[in-house]
Amino acid sequence: MNHTRRDALRLAGAGFGMVGLAGALQEATAMDGTGLHLTPKAKRVIFLFMNGAPSHVDTFDPKPALEKHAGEQPDGKLYKASAGSGYMPSPFRFAPHGESGVVMSELFPHLSRVADELCVLRSMHTDVPNHEPGLLMMNSGNLQPVRPCLGSWLSYGLGAENQNLPTFVTLAPGLPVVGPQLWSNSFLPGEHQATALDTRDMRVEKLLANLNHPTLTRSEQRRQLDLLQNLNRLHQSRRQDDPLLETQIRAMELAFEMQREASEVLDISREPAHVKEAYGDSVFGQGCLLARRLVESGVRMVQVYDISGGKQPWDTHSKNNEQHQKLCRYSDQATAALITDLKQRGLLEDTLVIWGGEFGRTPYAQDKVDFQQAGRDHHHTGFSMFLAGGGVKGGLMYGATDDFGMHAVENRMHVHDLHATILHLMGLDHERLTYRFSGRDYRLTDVHGRVVQGIIA
Repeated sequence: MNHTRRDALRLAGAGFGMVGLAGALQEATAMDGTGLHLTPKAKRVIFLFMNGAPSHVDTFDPKPALEKHAGEQPDGKLYKASAGSGYMPSPFRFAPHGESGVVMSELFPHLSRVADELCVLRSMHTDVPNHEPGLLMMNSGNLQPVRPCLGSWLSYGLGAENQNLPTFVTLAPGLPVVGPQLWSNSFLPGEHQATALDTRDMRVEKLLANLNHPTLTRSEQRRQLDLLQNLNRLHQSRRQDDPLLETQIRAMELAFEMQREASEVLDISREPAHVKEAYGDSVFGQGCLLARRLVESGVRMVQVYDISGGKQPWDTHSKNNEQHQKLCRYSDQATAALITDLKQRGLLEDTLVIWGGEFGRTPYAQDKVDFQQAGRDHHHTGFSMFLAGGGVKGGLMYGATDDFGMHAVENRMHVHDLHATILHLMGLDHERLTYRFSGRDYRLTDVHGRVVQGIIA
């Protein structure tokens, strides 16, 4: 039978796995000689993303003034006028924990035990309190879906630690709001896009489809792939080294190498029972455990999106108190287990863990009902996140919002500042990590951002 080149590509790819639109293979050193600008404090990042935006005044930013002024309407200029029952106090008790006295609400009994590892950012702010632009800003530093995401910039700037696994992996049970644009390489070379794994079914063959070839042995596949890659290189040399073809060549090679190593790394059933129990049986908990296995094996960045029970479960427009009790229960357990596990394995000191959402929630009620049933609306002018490991100061509460939790007022920290600091911790200067596209130089922080030295150990 005679095959066209298109047929050869299709047949050889059967069994190499679905590794994103372009795959994620790259050389040990970054393309274009980017490389390290600074001595890194972190080697890898795990971003635990709470889709929908947690309420800062119910988690890490206690505001007693809300109780004193409960029911009063907020004054001053608001992004959207309040139509609810006024200032809404949190029903949750707050207390200091650890030797450092990091304050958090009773919703985090597990995290309270690792309080001295946490660097709580209480003065975050962003540009717009709408989900789509907020998600894009937190993931890619821009309000519109036209820029590479944080993970792609890290992949471009630093390259791979393990040539047999992707540099950048996204874990989510389905698609969050906005979807693949949150882990897109955009105009960066295709190998810097994330490999996205659907964690609704944690069986290896479901996480990564077509991982194993149905008929050929590994040596037979190697011979087939070598032939195909030689044809591809010949084809590429006649087309001015087309970068899109280079992406395909690298993707196919990575897919082949992943057959052996990914089968082991993705299999969380290999973990001892006590470890799996520590993370909990939630989808998010299993994602956190898989994230640890991935970074331990050399993946540069892993995103774990919490979209259990909806695309944005933390978007508590109604029954905020009840919803936060449920959401924090599994997030608290899994996140604390991840931090503890990383520390026990000697990985926390150079693994940066990030926990947070796209913005916060209003300190006042969204609804004109009693506070037990009321929700909180979107809020962007002051909210909380936390970091752990990776060269940040543990046991620190950085910055502050005003007495009502309305606005960041002390050591204000924009998302651009967060990105600049993450890159710095990873050994990259956010002003020098650039890529020329369409006649201008682009960077993750655009023309903004500053490294927040006050949180760096």
